[in-house]
Amino acid sequence: MADLSVTVNGLRFPNPFVIGSGPPGTNANVINKAFAEGWGGVIAKTISLEADKVTNVAPRYARMRAENSKEVIGWQNIELISDRSFETWLDEFKKIKDAWPEGILIASVMEECRRDAWIEIIERCQEVGVDAFELNFSCPHGLPERKMGAAMGENPDIVKEVSGWVMEVAKIPVWAKMTPNVTHIVDPGRAALRAGCDGLAAINTILSVMGVDLKTLRPMPTVEGYSVPGGYSCKAVRPIALRMVMELAHMSNDEFPGRTISGIGGVETGDDAAQFILLGAHTVQVCTGVMIHGYGMVKQMCDQLEAFMDTHGFEHIDDFRGASLPYFSTHADLVTRQAEAKAAAKARRAGMIEKDTQWEGDKFVEQSDKLVSND
Repeated sequence: MADLSVTVNGLRFPNPFVIGSGPPGTNANVINKAFAEGWGGVIAKTISLEADKVTNVAPRYARMRAENSKEVIGWQNIELISDRSFETWLDEFKKIKDAWPEGILIASVMEECRRDAWIEIIERCQEVGVDAFELNFSCPHGLPERKMGAAMGENPDIVKEVSGWVMEVAKIPVWAKMTPNVTHIVDPGRAALRAGCDGLAAINTILSVMGVDLKTLRPMPTVEGYSVPGGYSCKAVRPIALRMVMELAHMSNDEFPGRTISGIGGVETGDDAAQFILLGAHTVQVCTGVMIHGYGMVKQMCDQLEAFMDTHGFEHIDDFRGASLPYFSTHADLVTRQAEAKAAAKARRAGMIEKDTQWEGDKFVEQSDKLVSND
């Protein structure tokens, strides 16, 4: 049987499936449930020092369904980071670690561009025993007026500066979570790794407008008749996430060997996870999938990933991580490869076995084989 355990930045995960930061990790009760169901790790909902500045609205979700089906293929949210107090979170982090000492608990943190704020949130979370940090440089709609989230993560210089502040005091692994709402995701990714971050997480949600209600003519989700662009997730974003994870993996492998990647985006099955791992991910995060299918989905995903590994004879995750990366090239190279393949096929045909034939009634019958000379 395949071994699903992975060691990432010195942390041992029983399997590569991690609850992504968001509603599935919104308090101690649900985080405890996730560990009980068998998730490899949990990233808590993003926290900040001053939760009183965070006010969520309702409704804050919108869904895209497959045509003539109830299947959800796209999910949009305009939810902000946690509005629960920092002190409450510190207390719950400690209780979670007391209950699940072997569970990998990761704190997602987001702050304004102030050195003292970042250092305080890192130091105080470390004191209560969290296992790692995820720096939220990527929330697409959360508090941009305070230059937080993607408003920070889209600027590589700021990413490098803030990551540097964190790495001055961090004693545990640090991942920087990347926004996809940029032209080249490798630029902020490279900045975070240059500053010393141990790994990257990608991608966060894609800034979007889910649609317009043709009855009311108002954008969705509608709050008192108004809306804002929000973060798009679910299986429809997976191809974009795979592309960006591939780009980050190429960059990281070439320039920062030993750093890690946590892949995120539309994962709902073990086969989905296998694709992210084949493109260089060390762990795979699930958030929207949990909201749709429940915490118990991890058992089926583990079974599916094991089946994939058994089919190919892989005993460990590292046996196939990044195995598909060498097969990405340039269009010009593809043209050359195809021309060479056609030429080789033509040469093979010219040297193929020629069959002498004769007619038997109205049938074409093979009589003997004879090699054709190229002389």
